[in-house]
Amino acid sequence: MNYEKLVSVMRRLSLEAGDRIMEIYAQGDLGVETKADHSPVTAADKAADRVISDGLRADFPDIPLVTEEQAATHAVDGRTFLIVDPLDGTKEFIHRRGDFTVNIALVEDGVPTYGVVYAPARERMFFTQANGKSVEETGIFVKEAPGAVRPITVSAADNDALMVVASKSHRDQATDDYINKYKVADMTSAGSSLKFCLIATGEADLYPRLGRTMEWDTAAGHAVLRGAGGEVVRFDDLSPLTYGKTGFENPFFIAHAPSVELKEG
Repeated sequence: MNYEKLVSVMRRLSLEAGDRIMEIYAQGDLGVETKADHSPVTAADKAADRVISDGLRADFPDIPLVTEEQAATHAVDGRTFLIVDPLDGTKEFIHRRGDFTVNIALVEDGVPTYGVVYAPARERMFFTQANGKSVEETGIFVKEAPGAVRPITVSAADNDALMVVASKSHRDQATDDYINKYKVADMTSAGSSLKFCLIATGEADLYPRLGRTMEWDTAAGHAVLRGAGGEVVRFDDLSPLTYGKTGFENPFFIAHAPSVELKEG
């Protein structure tokens, strides 16, 4: 595997997909439809999916691809594959709240090793470099090559004053009950995979998710967090969250800086 090429292609495709998303975001009609599972999908989801899936298949034809918007890809059997959520945070997109992201990741032997998370409305991009370390790109986004980047790393958490990040659209009593087990200095909310990135940059320490997610929702953010020294574990037994599960559905999980003293559910 040529990881330099992989990172370059994933980054470029995320920017190209982001351009299509923002073009549609600026329109009055977002092309909102309802999928079979009752979740929303927009013209932007579909357009971004075409950009990314066509690009990945052209450059990496031998690597299986799983993408949220193409049900036929969900039958991929294996522990090494590319996985895409072309527009994570569709509800945020529909309500024009800005916290939506483009997500592309490589899973190897069940572990998300490389990923890019791009928030076009927030103009923030996070990705793993070829060496597996995560950075945030801070310069002007040019498709041909990265601009200025800064290394990112998780916080040295103060367990007497934690910063917790939770979902904007999926907050519930069970989540609040779990958060209340900790000594919390402050809380913030964010949509989509940005929550993983806030932990990766040290802007937050802990993100518990007690709700349904799919592997394409989490893989890229998980890769970025992993490359910044963070961890994602199952809520039930605190074992590492793995990928390539039947049906690609995740259990409840906790994303965190390793210095956080995790509580049992």
